[in-house]
Amino acid sequence: MGATELELTAMRRALVLGESVHGRTSPNPPVGAVILGADGSLAGEGATGPPGGPHAEVNALTQAADEARGGTAVVTLEPCNHTGRTGPCAEALIEAGIAKVIYAVDDPNPLAAGGAQRLRAAGIDVTAGVLADEAASGALRPWLFGIEAGRPYVTWKYAATLDGRIAAEDGTSRWISSPASRADVHQLRALVDAIVVGSGTVLADDPSLTVRDAAEVLSEHQPLRVVIDRRHRTPQHARVLDNAAETLLLDTAAPRFALKALYDRGVRHILLEGGPTLAGAFAEAQCVDEVVAYIAPKLLGAGPSALGHAGITTMTDALTLDVESVEPIGSDVKIVARPHWPERKAGE
Repeated sequence: MGATELELTAMRRALVLGESVHGRTSPNPPVGAVILGADGSLAGEGATGPPGGPHAEVNALTQAADEARGGTAVVTLEPCNHTGRTGPCAEALIEAGIAKVIYAVDDPNPLAAGGAQRLRAAGIDVTAGVLADEAASGALRPWLFGIEAGRPYVTWKYAATLDGRIAAEDGTSRWISSPASRADVHQLRALVDAIVVGSGTVLADDPSLTVRDAAEVLSEHQPLRVVIDRRHRTPQHARVLDNAAETLLLDTAAPRFALKALYDRGVRHILLEGGPTLAGAFAEAQCVDEVVAYIAPKLLGAGPSALGHAGITTMTDALTLDVESVEPIGSDVKIVARPHWPERKAGE
Protein backbone atom coordinates (compact mmCIF):
# COMPACT_ATOMS: atom_id res chain seq x y z
CA MET A 1 0.00 0.00 0.00
CA GLY A 2 1.32 3.45 -0.91
CA ALA A 3 1.39 6.56 1.23
CA THR A 4 -1.56 8.90 1.66
CA GLU A 5 -1.40 12.55 0.63
CA LEU A 6 -0.98 13.50 4.29
CA GLU A 7 1.93 11.07 4.61
CA LEU A 8 3.52 12.34 1.39
CA THR A 9 3.30 15.88 2.76
CA ALA A 10 4.96 14.68 5.95
CA MET A 11 7.74 13.01 3.92
CA ARG A 12 8.38 16.22 1.99
CA ARG A 13 8.70 18.02 5.31
CA ALA A 14 11.10 15.31 6.50
CA LEU A 15 13.22 15.87 3.38
CA VAL A 16 13.41 19.58 4.21
CA LEU A 17 14.45 18.74 7.78
CA GLY A 18 17.20 16.48 6.46
CA GLU A 19 18.45 19.25 4.18
CA SER A 20 18.54 21.62 7.17
CA VAL A 21 21.36 19.60 8.77
CA HIS A 22 23.20 18.78 5.54
CA GLY A 23 26.93 18.97 6.28
CA ARG A 24 26.58 18.87 10.07
CA THR A 25 25.99 15.22 10.91
CA SER A 26 28.88 13.16 9.48
CA PRO A 27 29.70 10.38 9.81
CA ASN A 28 25.97 9.93 10.48
CA PRO A 29 23.45 10.56 7.68
CA PRO A 30 21.43 13.81 7.58
CA VAL A 31 17.96 12.40 8.23
CA GLY A 32 14.64 14.13 8.76
CA ALA A 33 11.67 12.68 10.68
CA VAL A 34 8.06 13.70 11.24
CA ILE A 35 5.66 12.18 13.77
CA LEU A 36 1.95 12.26 12.99
CA GLY A 37 -0.46 11.68 15.87
CA ALA A 38 -3.12 8.98 15.76
CA ASP A 39 -5.54 11.60 14.40
CA GLY A 40 -3.13 12.58 11.61
CA SER A 41 -2.07 15.88 13.16
CA LEU A 42 1.56 16.97 13.35
CA ALA A 43 2.89 15.80 16.70
CA GLY A 44 6.64 16.30 16.35
CA GLU A 45 9.54 16.64 13.97
CA GLY A 46 13.31 16.45 14.12
CA ALA A 47 16.58 16.01 12.26
CA THR A 48 19.82 14.19 12.99
CA GLY A 49 21.93 15.91 15.64
CA PRO A 50 25.69 16.44 15.53
CA PRO A 51 27.87 13.31 15.89
CA GLY A 52 27.07 11.64 19.20
CA GLY A 53 23.73 13.43 19.45
CA PRO A 54 20.21 12.02 19.02
CA HIS A 55 19.08 10.74 15.64
CA ALA A 56 16.16 12.31 13.78
CA GLU A 57 13.56 9.84 15.03
CA VAL A 58 14.53 10.38 18.67
CA ASN A 59 14.39 14.16 18.32
CA ALA A 60 10.95 13.92 16.69
CA LEU A 61 9.68 11.50 19.33
CA THR A 62 10.91 13.78 22.11
CA GLN A 63 8.92 16.64 20.64
CA ALA A 64 5.84 14.48 20.10
CA ALA A 65 5.92 12.96 23.62
CA ASP A 66 2.70 11.04 24.39
CA GLU A 67 1.10 12.09 21.09
CA ALA A 68 3.37 9.59 19.32
CA ARG A 69 1.44 6.60 20.72
CA GLY A 70 -0.68 5.08 17.98
CA GLY A 71 0.76 7.51 15.46
CA THR A 72 2.91 7.37 12.33
CA ALA A 73 6.61 8.04 11.95
CA VAL A 74 7.72 9.38 8.56
CA VAL A 75 11.49 9.18 8.05
CA THR A 76 13.83 9.78 5.11
CA LEU A 77 16.04 6.75 5.94
CA GLU A 78 15.19 3.33 7.32
CA PRO A 79 15.39 3.56 11.14
CA CYS A 80 18.66 2.09 12.37
CA ASN A 81 18.85 -1.20 14.24
CA HIS A 82 22.18 -0.94 16.01
CA THR A 83 23.68 0.61 19.12
CA GLY A 84 26.53 3.02 18.51
CA ARG A 85 26.99 6.25 20.41
CA THR A 86 23.18 6.26 20.60
CA GLY A 87 20.61 3.49 20.85
CA PRO A 88 18.73 1.92 17.93
CA CYS A 89 15.99 4.14 16.53
CA ALA A 90 13.82 1.12 15.73
CA GLU A 91 13.61 0.32 19.44
CA ALA A 92 12.83 3.94 20.28
CA LEU A 93 9.89 3.88 17.86
CA ILE A 94 8.62 0.62 19.31
CA GLU A 95 8.85 1.90 22.89
CA ALA A 96 7.02 5.10 21.92
CA GLY A 97 4.03 3.08 20.72
CA ILE A 98 4.27 4.07 17.06
CA ALA A 99 1.76 2.12 14.96
CA LYS A 100 3.10 2.82 11.47
CA VAL A 101 6.48 3.73 9.99
CA ILE A 102 6.99 5.15 6.51
CA TYR A 103 10.50 5.67 5.18
CA ALA A 104 12.13 6.65 1.90
CA VAL A 105 15.48 4.85 1.51
CA ASP A 106 16.72 1.49 2.79
CA ASP A 107 19.77 1.76 5.03
CA PRO A 108 22.71 0.27 3.05
CA ASN A 109 24.99 0.24 6.10
CA PRO A 110 25.28 -3.42 7.18
CA LEU A 111 25.98 -2.31 10.75
CA ALA A 112 22.69 -0.43 11.01
CA ALA A 113 20.35 -2.18 8.58
CA GLY A 114 17.45 -4.35 9.68
CA GLY A 115 15.35 -1.67 11.31
CA ALA A 116 12.33 -2.34 9.11
CA GLN A 117 12.45 -6.05 9.92
CA ARG A 118 12.64 -5.31 13.65
CA LEU A 119 9.69 -2.94 13.41
CA ARG A 120 7.56 -5.47 11.53
CA ALA A 121 8.46 -8.14 14.07
CA ALA A 122 7.04 -5.83 16.74
CA GLY A 123 3.74 -5.59 14.86
CA ILE A 124 4.32 -2.15 13.34
CA ASP A 125 3.03 -1.46 9.81
CA VAL A 126 6.04 -0.48 7.65
CA THR A 127 6.01 1.12 4.18
CA ALA A 128 9.33 1.60 2.37
CA GLY A 129 10.40 3.53 -0.74
CA VAL A 130 8.18 6.60 -0.36
CA LEU A 131 9.78 9.47 -2.35
CA ALA A 132 12.95 7.37 -2.45
CA ASP A 133 14.42 9.07 -5.53
CA GLU A 134 14.02 12.53 -4.01
CA ALA A 135 15.62 11.40 -0.76
CA ALA A 136 18.53 9.59 -2.41
CA SER A 137 19.36 12.58 -4.64
CA GLY A 138 19.19 15.13 -1.83
CA ALA A 139 21.04 15.53 1.45
CA LEU A 140 21.52 11.76 1.77
CA ARG A 141 23.38 11.42 -1.54
CA PRO A 142 26.97 11.87 -0.23
CA TRP A 143 26.38 9.57 2.74
CA LEU A 144 24.80 6.85 0.61
CA PHE A 145 27.69 7.13 -1.86
CA GLY A 146 30.24 6.83 0.94
CA ILE A 147 28.73 3.61 2.27
CA GLU A 148 28.95 2.05 -1.19
CA ALA A 149 32.31 3.45 -2.32
CA GLY A 150 34.19 3.58 0.98
CA ARG A 151 35.35 7.14 0.36
CA PRO A 152 33.88 10.65 0.59
CA TYR A 153 31.71 12.10 -2.16
CA VAL A 154 33.72 14.71 -4.10
CA THR A 155 32.24 17.92 -5.47
CA TRP A 156 34.69 19.83 -7.67
CA LYS A 157 33.95 23.54 -7.73
CA TYR A 158 35.60 26.08 -10.01
CA ALA A 159 35.00 29.51 -11.52
CA ALA A 160 36.12 30.21 -15.07
CA THR A 161 35.73 32.62 -17.94
CA LEU A 162 33.67 31.73 -20.99
CA ASP A 163 36.86 30.51 -22.68
CA GLY A 164 37.69 28.24 -19.73
CA ARG A 165 40.39 30.28 -17.96
CA ILE A 166 40.59 30.35 -14.17
CA ALA A 167 43.18 33.15 -14.09
CA ALA A 168 44.80 35.65 -16.43
CA GLU A 169 48.19 35.13 -18.02
CA ASP A 170 49.81 37.17 -15.23
CA GLY A 171 48.19 34.93 -12.58
CA THR A 172 45.49 37.34 -11.40
CA SER A 173 42.15 35.67 -10.70
CA ARG A 174 40.15 38.08 -8.50
CA TRP A 175 37.46 38.29 -9.38
CA ILE A 176 36.41 36.06 -12.27
CA SER A 177 32.98 35.34 -10.86
CA SER A 178 30.28 37.74 -9.71
CA PRO A 179 29.49 38.59 -6.07
CA ALA A 180 26.33 36.47 -6.37
CA SER A 181 28.40 33.45 -7.43
CA ARG A 182 30.86 33.96 -4.60
CA ALA A 183 27.99 34.12 -2.10
CA ASP A 184 26.61 30.91 -3.58
CA VAL A 185 29.99 29.22 -3.04
CA HIS A 186 29.73 29.97 0.67
CA GLN A 187 26.34 28.25 0.73
CA LEU A 188 27.95 25.30 -1.03
CA ARG A 189 30.79 25.21 1.50
CA ALA A 190 28.25 25.09 4.31
CA LEU A 191 26.95 21.74 2.99
CA VAL A 192 30.25 19.84 3.10
CA ASP A 193 32.45 18.26 5.73
CA ALA A 194 35.78 19.37 4.29
CA ILE A 195 37.28 21.77 1.74
CA VAL A 196 40.34 20.47 -0.10
CA VAL A 197 43.06 22.42 -1.91
CA GLY A 198 46.67 21.83 -2.86
CA SER A 199 49.66 23.71 -1.52
CA GLY A 200 49.94 25.54 -4.85
CA THR A 201 46.59 27.22 -4.25
CA VAL A 202 47.67 28.21 -0.73
CA LEU A 203 50.87 29.79 -2.08
CA ALA A 204 49.14 31.55 -4.98
CA ASP A 205 45.93 32.81 -3.35
CA ASP A 206 46.34 32.44 0.44
CA PRO A 207 42.65 31.50 0.81
CA SER A 208 40.93 31.27 4.19
CA LEU A 209 38.60 28.44 3.07
CA THR A 210 35.94 29.40 5.60
CA VAL A 211 32.17 29.83 5.40
CA ARG A 212 31.19 33.49 5.72
CA ASP A 213 28.05 35.56 5.21
CA ALA A 214 27.68 38.71 3.10
CA ALA A 215 29.16 40.79 5.93
CA GLU A 216 32.22 38.48 6.07
CA VAL A 217 31.11 37.10 9.45
CA LEU A 218 32.14 33.50 10.08
CA SER A 219 29.30 31.01 10.12
CA GLU A 220 28.83 28.64 13.04
CA HIS A 221 29.53 25.56 10.92
CA GLN A 222 33.06 25.48 9.51
CA PRO A 223 34.18 22.51 7.40
CA LEU A 224 37.56 20.93 7.97
CA ARG A 225 40.19 22.68 5.83
CA VAL A 226 42.51 20.24 4.05
CA VAL A 227 45.74 21.07 2.25
CA ILE A 228 47.35 18.33 0.20
CA ASP A 229 51.00 19.24 0.69
CA ARG A 230 53.44 16.48 -0.12
CA ARG A 231 56.39 18.90 -0.29
CA HIS A 232 55.54 20.74 2.98
CA ARG A 233 55.23 24.12 1.25
CA THR A 234 52.43 25.63 3.34
CA PRO A 235 53.89 28.68 5.13
CA GLN A 236 53.24 29.14 8.85
CA HIS A 237 51.60 32.52 8.21
CA ALA A 238 49.04 31.10 5.71
CA ARG A 239 45.47 32.11 6.47
CA VAL A 240 44.40 28.47 6.23
CA LEU A 241 46.36 27.89 9.46
CA ASP A 242 44.50 30.50 11.50
CA ASN A 243 42.06 29.58 14.28
CA ALA A 244 38.89 30.21 12.24
CA ALA A 245 38.51 26.49 11.56
CA GLU A 246 40.37 23.21 11.95
CA THR A 247 43.02 22.47 9.30
CA LEU A 248 44.62 19.21 8.24
CA LEU A 249 47.84 19.05 6.19
CA LEU A 250 48.11 15.79 4.24
CA ASP A 251 51.56 14.62 3.22
CA THR A 252 50.52 12.78 0.05
CA ALA A 253 50.07 13.27 -3.68
CA ALA A 254 47.62 10.38 -4.07
CA PRO A 255 43.91 11.43 -4.13
CA ARG A 256 42.71 7.99 -3.11
CA PHE A 257 45.02 7.93 -0.08
CA ALA A 258 43.85 11.41 0.90
CA LEU A 259 40.20 10.41 0.52
CA LYS A 260 40.69 7.26 2.60
CA ALA A 261 42.35 9.29 5.36
CA LEU A 262 39.44 11.75 5.35
CA TYR A 263 36.83 8.99 5.30
CA ASP A 264 38.47 7.42 8.34
CA ARG A 265 38.07 10.81 10.10
CA GLY A 266 34.31 10.75 9.45
CA VAL A 267 34.32 13.00 6.37
CA ARG A 268 31.60 12.02 3.90
CA HIS A 269 31.47 15.00 1.52
CA ILE A 270 34.34 17.18 0.34
CA LEU A 271 34.49 20.29 -1.79
CA LEU A 272 37.51 20.26 -4.08
CA GLU A 273 38.60 23.88 -4.59
CA GLY A 274 42.19 23.40 -5.72
CA GLY A 275 43.76 24.49 -8.99
CA PRO A 276 43.98 22.62 -12.31
CA THR A 277 46.78 20.29 -11.21
CA LEU A 278 44.87 18.93 -8.23
CA ALA A 279 41.60 18.80 -10.19
CA GLY A 280 43.36 16.84 -12.94
CA ALA A 281 44.78 14.37 -10.42
CA PHE A 282 41.34 13.76 -8.90
CA ALA A 283 39.80 13.37 -12.36
CA GLU A 284 42.52 10.95 -13.48
CA ALA A 285 41.85 8.88 -10.34
CA GLN A 286 38.11 8.93 -11.17
CA CYS A 287 37.44 10.67 -7.87
CA VAL A 288 35.17 13.50 -9.02
CA ASP A 289 31.49 12.79 -8.41
CA GLU A 290 29.95 16.19 -9.07
CA VAL A 291 31.09 19.32 -10.89
CA VAL A 292 29.83 22.78 -9.97
CA ALA A 293 31.06 25.38 -12.47
CA TYR A 294 30.52 29.13 -12.32
CA ILE A 295 31.03 30.47 -15.85
CA ALA A 296 31.59 34.23 -16.15
CA PRO A 297 30.83 36.17 -19.37
CA LYS A 298 34.46 37.18 -19.78
CA LEU A 299 37.25 36.27 -22.21
CA LEU A 300 40.96 36.13 -21.41
CA GLY A 301 42.49 34.22 -24.31
CA ALA A 302 45.40 33.04 -22.17
CA GLY A 303 46.05 31.75 -18.67
CA PRO A 304 45.57 28.43 -16.89
CA SER A 305 42.54 26.30 -17.74
CA ALA A 306 40.22 24.83 -15.13
CA LEU A 307 41.39 21.23 -15.55
CA GLY A 308 44.99 20.12 -15.77
CA HIS A 309 46.32 16.80 -17.05
CA ALA A 310 43.71 14.14 -16.32
CA GLY A 311 45.12 11.18 -18.22
CA ILE A 312 42.97 11.93 -21.27
CA THR A 313 44.91 12.01 -24.54
CA THR A 314 42.31 11.53 -27.27
CA MET A 315 38.78 12.76 -27.97
CA THR A 316 37.34 9.27 -27.71
CA ASP A 317 38.46 9.20 -24.07
CA ALA A 318 36.88 12.55 -23.21
CA LEU A 319 34.91 12.42 -19.98
CA THR A 320 31.16 12.73 -20.50
CA LEU A 321 28.96 14.43 -17.91
CA ASP A 322 25.22 14.52 -17.27
CA VAL A 323 24.12 18.12 -16.84
CA GLU A 324 21.78 18.27 -13.85
CA SER A 325 21.05 21.99 -13.84
CA VAL A 326 21.92 25.26 -15.54
CA GLU A 327 20.92 28.52 -13.90
CA PRO A 328 21.84 32.20 -14.12
CA ILE A 329 23.41 33.56 -10.96
CA GLY A 330 24.33 37.21 -10.91
CA SER A 331 26.02 37.88 -14.23
CA ASP A 332 27.29 34.29 -14.40
CA VAL A 333 25.89 30.87 -15.26
CA LYS A 334 26.05 28.02 -12.73
CA ILE A 335 26.26 24.50 -14.12
CA VAL A 336 25.93 21.35 -12.02
CA ALA A 337 26.93 18.11 -13.76
CA ARG A 338 27.90 14.54 -12.87
CA PRO A 339 30.60 12.52 -14.65
CA HIS A 340 30.08 9.12 -16.27
CA TRP A 341 32.81 6.90 -14.87
CA PRO A 342 33.32 3.24 -15.81
CA GLU A 343 31.69 0.80 -13.42
CA ARG A 344 33.77 0.35 -10.29
CA LYS A 345 33.57 -2.01 -7.37
CA ALA A 346 33.05 -0.54 -3.89
CA GLY A 347 36.29 0.79 -2.43
CA GLU A 348 38.17 0.87 -5.72
